[in-house]
Amino acid sequence: MRVKIAPVGKRLGLASALVWLAAWAAAEAPVAEVRPGGIVRWRQEGMTSCAAGGRSWAPIGDTCFFPIDLLASGSLRLEITRRERVEAVTVRVGAYPYPEQRLEVDDRMVHLSAADEERVARESKEVAALWPLEGEAQLDLPLAAPLEELPDGGRFGARRVFNGEPRSPHAGIDYRGATGTPVLAAADGRVVLAREHFFGGNSLYLFHGGGLISIYMHLSRLAVKEGDEVKRGQVIGAVGATGRVTGPHLHFAVRWHGTRVDPALLLAPVNGIPELQR
Repeated sequence: MRVKIAPVGKRLGLASALVWLAAWAAAEAPVAEVRPGGIVRWRQEGMTSCAAGGRSWAPIGDTCFFPIDLLASGSLRLEITRRERVEAVTVRVGAYPYPEQRLEVDDRMVHLSAADEERVARESKEVAALWPLEGEAQLDLPLAAPLEELPDGGRFGARRVFNGEPRSPHAGIDYRGATGTPVLAAADGRVVLAREHFFGGNSLYLFHGGGLISIYMHLSRLAVKEGDEVKRGQVIGAVGATGRVTGPHLHFAVRWHGTRVDPALLLAPVNGIPELQR
């Protein structure tokens, strides 16, 4: 994938300004298509920051990784800063490519009581408070598998229909496994939430710095508590069937810089992530 990168800083004189304006206009036109829930990377020497969607973060080595939210649409402006100059490119989010998934569950998990609605709202608020976290990255990519033997998993992004009623798209991957199978930390990090939730059942949220949070749901038990520091590959819980489920499995998800992306992309070699190049 080749794109034209336009500088947007250090304007010097009228002629330079005219050249800059032409380059800026070119950068505003979408130059590549990305899929919702995907990731693109941009490598340049000397980068000091990455930015998109009103949010900025530090590069990992010489690379800015730009996660594209599962529900993103339209065009997105991606920026890097290097040598005190901002360079930008605009990408277009492609059509939503995911299938529909129909499931039958306990009806109380679909038609909530007033008390359950209040509980879900409270739990959603405490989880949403985690998404702005950034900090220095403690992670190595690719991430470690959350199960020792990782079975085929899928359904990321599926448009879910519970008991015949549409609900939010699936923002993670479900890995089937026997109850009690050890669940492993995907990277070094800190437990920022360890709770029993209405939909997620026993759930863990690990913060790895660099804006990355890994999520583990429906666990039969929690082996760590909030505030614990964990190591990559450490046992943090066990597969279960708690919360809204059709059987025992691990729901594994990530939020990166606040966006919902396919975790399979971070479990695979980095060179498989599309790259924006000069």
